[in-house]
Amino acid sequence: MKFTWRKARKILSSILTAILFINLVVMAILVISSKASGGEPQIFGYQLKSVLSGSMEPTFLTGSIIAVQPLEGEEKRSLKEGDVITFIDSEERLITHRVIGIKTSGEHVMYETKGDNNNAADIDPVLSDNVQAIYSGFTIPYVGYFIDFAQSKEGSAILLITPGLLLLVYAAFSIYQGLKELDPQKKKTDSDTEEKPA
Repeated sequence: MKFTWRKARKILSSILTAILFINLVVMAILVISSKASGGEPQIFGYQLKSVLSGSMEPTFLTGSIIAVQPLEGEEKRSLKEGDVITFIDSEERLITHRVIGIKTSGEHVMYETKGDNNNAADIDPVLSDNVQAIYSGFTIPYVGYFIDFAQSKEGSAILLITPGLLLLVYAAFSIYQGLKELDPQKKKTDSDTEEKPA
């Protein structure tokens, strides 16, 4: 029974160490990529954006994160109705809404957009140059609150330092446990040596 418990404890110890280490690496990647891109974190060429309003419900919920693919040059002028795009509005805000109409004037393309949950279309059409990205179809509910927190100074510090500290504390505890197990064996070896006749 003692052997089984020791084996189970060893497996649990390995799993916990792996979880803490993966958590530290993921947090570091999210925080560093967020700072490097000057805003939203990027993974495999996709930007992760936090949804902070309910204008696109039920397509994605408030507090979700969505993956968008950045667009450049001609890609910005070849979008179609039904595409969900991220663009900069007249107030320099990033908005993600659906294309419901397209107007072309020479080389200029303008998109009429609307939030799926809004009653009316957006007031100003979107110039193709102001389109930043297209929605990839990937979303995770509620994680946006976490990403938003991770981008703050306090969040960055907490999310990088906490897993590291937990890993260090757990490593110290594991070393202490290992030394504790070695001590009875050392005492046993010493007593065996003392009992041997000269």
